[in-house]
Amino acid sequence: MNDSGSQNYEISQLFNFSSRNSSFILLLKSLNPRHMNQSILSVSMLSLLMFLSCKSDRFGSPTQIYKQELATLTQLMTGTFSSAEQAQEDSAFFDISLVMVPIWQHEIKARWLYVEQAVSQAKDRPYRQRVYRLSIGDAGTFESRVYALPKEERFIHAWDHPDLFRQLTPDSLMLREGCSVFLKKKEDCFAGSTDANRCSSSLRGASYATSTVEVCAENITSWDQGWNEKGEQVWGATSGGYVFKRLK
Repeated sequence: MNDSGSQNYEISQLFNFSSRNSSFILLLKSLNPRHMNQSILSVSMLSLLMFLSCKSDRFGSPTQIYKQELATLTQLMTGTFSSAEQAQEDSAFFDISLVMVPIWQHEIKARWLYVEQAVSQAKDRPYRQRVYRLSIGDAGTFESRVYALPKEERFIHAWDHPDLFRQLTPDSLMLREGCSVFLKKKEDCFAGSTDANRCSSSLRGASYATSTVEVCAENITSWDQGWNEKGEQVWGATSGGYVFKRLK
């Protein structure tokens, strides 16, 4: 088939396609015959873009997928957990209670959790109270920013009195600089850690702290360690992280 015949055939096929796709009709009517080859190429490219757009809608855009995964991560982190089973098997670990509850659920850019940790025999005297801000990070990561609370003793067991959280606002929190945990989805879990030695700590002679975390459906593993300027560990578990089993 010569060039002219080929061009006529392509044009006829294009018009046949347009008869089934009305969005092309007006476009084809505007084509300049002197630039038909270029126009055919443009329409072909438009067809390809429409096809890719349909596939994107079908399988979900990356942004939508990350939003869904963020919701899943928040759900996995929400609940009541305990390291009692681990403590019974290994005396190097204490029986610790961990509770995380969602707050400020009207927020659309991030998810917020109020966090309390306490020795199970002294739940009314938690040794750690924090607020986590979960958000979508770069390259498919999720950032868990860590905040301290002002007058934190007011919020002990605040999940029993949700109105207490109305006294708390994001701008009243104190960001723990460099202590964010960066998580990535791995199969059915999320795993990650802090960024190198950026999380400062003065506890027991430490210079900085690190955290390694894995969040799964039935348990959360958290390994917090403190290090001095020489890179020697001065606090935290040495053989592995705390394994918190989900209670509810």
